Amino acid sequence: MSEFESIEEIAKIAILNPSELTSREVQDKVDAMSEEELSKLKVWIFSELIRLEEGKKELKEHQDRFIQDKVSFNEEMRALNQKIVRQQARLKQDEQFFQKKMDILQSGFAQLDNDRQKLNDEKRKFERQKENFESGYQSSYQAQAAASGAVFFRGVTNLFTLKKRYKDLIKLYHPDNLAGDKDTACLIREEYEMLKEKFERNFSGFGT
Repeated sequence: MSEFESIEEIAKIAILNPSELTSREVQDKVDAMSEEELSKLKVWIFSELIRLEEGKKELKEHQDRFIQDKVSFNEEMRALNQKIVRQQARLKQDEQFFQKKMDILQSGFAQLDNDRQKLNDEKRKFERQKENFESGYQSSYQAQAAASGAVFFRGVTNLFTLKKRYKDLIKLYHPDNLAGDKDTACLIREEYEMLKEKFERNFSGFGT
């Protein structure tokens, strides 16, 4: 056994690298061993077989664990994709809801601008009538003023709506307001008092 120093080396070569030894060489070396050396060789081979079996078992456990981790990963990815899809759908719904709110606001602003324009038109109309009065057409102005006062209360058919309309107009044209006007406020008040007396008289007559 000059080429191989120990029984373990011979066994390793015979098991792991059999091409390095011919079967005859192996047989010769085994035949040359003593009983004690053969016993040691058997023990070593047995321990190596156990070690290899344990290695196979450990490898199988790693493979099973890898497969399990792969399945868990795929399930997590599927759940994550489903969550992303739900979040995208919710985001789309939120965008649609926001757009509806914007449409409503834009429509409200457009209506507000339209109402403001109508109010400004009425105010400009009254300003022209005021200018006519100041230039010397008092009698004509009085008739027009009466008509203008009636314009502010157009469509009013009862005492309740009269009071509500008057309250809204005074808030707008009160002299203390930025866009207020003293003459317009007086005109509104005179028309209100006249219509109020008319409605109260009609109501009183209806009650009797």
